[in-house]
Amino acid sequence: MRAVSFASITAMVLLLAVGPARAQSVPNLNVKPVCRGIAQQALNPSESGGPDLTFAACVKNEQSMREKLAGEWSTFSRSEKANCIGEQMTGMASYTDLVSCLEMAKEARQLNRGR
Repeated sequence: MRAVSFASITAMVLLLAVGPARAQSVPNLNVKPVCRGIAQQALNPSESGGPDLTFAACVKNEQSMREKLAGEWSTFSRSEKANCIGEQMTGMASYTDLVSCLEMAKEARQLNRGR
């Protein structure tokens, strides 16, 4: 029997409890942790303004992705939204990753309909 981690169980419970409600509107993700990680990976702190500028650019990019997502939100199915939002609950949240997940899920759905 395969062991299930506490984090996985917690994520599943959260998804079941709040997934349907969250799937109705674009979620508000905390992108600061993922942007801090990206900023810390800057090769040279003095390069292009260093980590502070990298962090600000990342947050700006994530907010742009959120705006893009808001414009496309209605094109995704309820289950696609719930599944992809659930994935964001288990790691570092990112609108970029959420958009990628949703676009792949929608493409898979469209391919399956074409069969």
